[in-house]
Amino acid sequence: MKNFSITFIVLMVVWILLNNSFRLEILIPGAIVAFVISLFACRLCNVFVDMKLTPKAFAYTFIFLGVFFIDLIKSNLDVARRVLTPSLPINPGIVEVKTTLKSKFARMLLANAITLTPGTLTVEVKDESFFIHCIDVQDDDIEGASKDIVKKFEKYLEVIYG
Repeated sequence: MKNFSITFIVLMVVWILLNNSFRLEILIPGAIVAFVISLFACRLCNVFVDMKLTPKAFAYTFIFLGVFFIDLIKSNLDVARRVLTPSLPINPGIVEVKTTLKSKFARMLLANAITLTPGTLTVEVKDESFFIHCIDVQDDDIEGASKDIVKKFEKYLEVIYG
């Protein structure tokens, strides 16, 4: 039921954002379509099963998005600076990082957050280890790289997904 409810709410929010209207003639078809899609899609997946529905988890979702967007802007500026100043040293390489996240969906979100930030790319996920390609490796030991790359996202995902 939780999976169905969250899917329905997400679809309705997307519908409202796309239509930019709260009129009944817009909301009713959106609710019907969201209900039908949620009904069929939730039989096949269990994406939101591990998600906690607490006020703290809800707040941490927005904090996670804020941290992600700030990191996204910082890494975009860093990559742009490296492109515009070719004399800057780079140290590309693949580092192994560890995560403490247990939820598969939380791990997927973490891997995507790392990949979406320019200068890093999640190459492989194996158990609790992620292998990340970095444009400039700062720390090549597992603990140091995990602290630099993973911990800033992981602490919020831990609260949201347990």
